[in-house]
Amino acid sequence: MKWVTREHAMVERIACPWLIRRFVDKEAEFLFVPADEVLEVAQREGAIPFDAPNVELGHRGDQVSFDAIVKKYNLTNPALLELARIVRGADTANRTLTPESPGLYAYALGFRQISKDDHENMKLQFPAYDALYAFCKMKTQKK
Repeated sequence: MKWVTREHAMVERIACPWLIRRFVDKEAEFLFVPADEVLEVAQREGAIPFDAPNVELGHRGDQVSFDAIVKKYNLTNPALLELARIVRGADTANRTLTPESPGLYAYALGFRQISKDDHENMKLQFPAYDALYAFCKMKTQKK
C-alpha cells in the first residue's frame, strides 16, 4: 500500500511509518508532499493519507495520528499502547505526558535537521523507534 503525509517530518510523520511498517504493512511505501497536496496525491496515487488535516488517520481531540492507526488496525499490544502515550506527548503541547516525550521530541527535531530528506529521516530514526519499543516492552512486562 501507499501512504501519504506532509513533508518535513517530525515526530508522528516518522513514528507512524515505523508503526505501519512494523505492524500493519511491511511493504508500505511512503510519500511526503506539501501539506496542501496530501489529499490530491492520496486520490491520484490511491494512497492512504495520515497525519494531515481532515483525514481519518489524523488528530482527534487529545489523540494523535499514531493513536488513530493503533485504533483502526486493532493493535492492542501493551507496549504499543505505551509507545503511543510517548508519541502523543512528544507530538502535542503536553510534552510532560510521559518522562520520555520531551526526549523523543528533541531527537525528532535533531534527526530532521541532519537528514537530507524525509526518507533518510525515516531510515535513521527507525532503529531508535525499535529501541523505544523494546523499552516499552520491558516497561509493560514489569507491570
